[in-house]
Amino acid sequence: MNPILYIVIPCFNEEEVLDETARRILVLLDRMESEGLIAAGSRMLPVDDGSRDRTWQIIERLHAADPRVGGVKLAANSGHQNALLAGLLTASDKADIMVSIDADLQDDAEVIPDMVRKYHEGNDIVYGVRRSRQTDNWFKRTTATLFYRFMQALGAKTIYNHADYRLMSRRAVRQLANYRERNLFLRGLVPLLGYRSDVVYYDRARRFAGTSKYPLGKMLNFALDGITSFSIRPLRLLFHLGLFFILIALCILVWVLYKYITGDVVTGWSSLILSIWFVGGCVLTGLGITGEYVGKIYMEVKDRPRYNIELTLE
Repeated sequence: MNPILYIVIPCFNEEEVLDETARRILVLLDRMESEGLIAAGSRMLPVDDGSRDRTWQIIERLHAADPRVGGVKLAANSGHQNALLAGLLTASDKADIMVSIDADLQDDAEVIPDMVRKYHEGNDIVYGVRRSRQTDNWFKRTTATLFYRFMQALGAKTIYNHADYRLMSRRAVRQLANYRERNLFLRGLVPLLGYRSDVVYYDRARRFAGTSKYPLGKMLNFALDGITSFSIRPLRLLFHLGLFFILIALCILVWVLYKYITGDVVTGWSSLILSIWFVGGCVLTGLGITGEYVGKIYMEVKDRPRYNIELTLE
């Protein structure tokens, strides 16, 4: 029996791209249904993450024109990861498989049929992985590479060059719902599910309209969430750094005692001031790292809802 597919699309101020995105996705659904990959009733499910433009009005118009376009409207902007999760959990009530993809379709939607074929082969999760980052500028390409390598060094399970373009089965999504943390980093959570998985490779295109919804500030916050949500190694590094400084201080103490005994005492403030600034900077850095983890604990213990759904279009 062919599966029902829902294509979940988180949207934030995407009025410039949404019509073209819907056109491409609906054509793709028609083709996959005619090829016998998916069942009738498959659809796309855009999730309006508190947009301030006409995104929701466009979703309503698309839904009125074609019932295969559903919609989820969040009451306020909850962030890309929460909007994505809201769409997946909503879709899991009716869909057998779900594909998440961004509204700009820079991630090649034409490989979705390959993802579905991987599902038919017995995979619950299929990751979309970029072949290269040639479409990114030097800064983004370099920082992304460093981020993935750093996450691997910290012991987090991540798929290199994979963002949030993936297929998940219903049971994988429902298992994902059991992970209750508020600081979502789905790229790290999904590999923890442990279900059979595979990858498909694609070439990322340039955005055909609109602007990126991940400026530098959001990218840095996202990376920080990923690092602090999946590893305590920064805290351990801080502890070892403290031991190293204590060792240096003991060596300096021995050197000072030696100079005092030999009478070769040089008065001066340079070394003292340098030490104060250096150690002070290390202490503040340590407090910042610790504070980041304490802040995560604070957000978790409040146990507030990740998002609030205002309206859905069936």
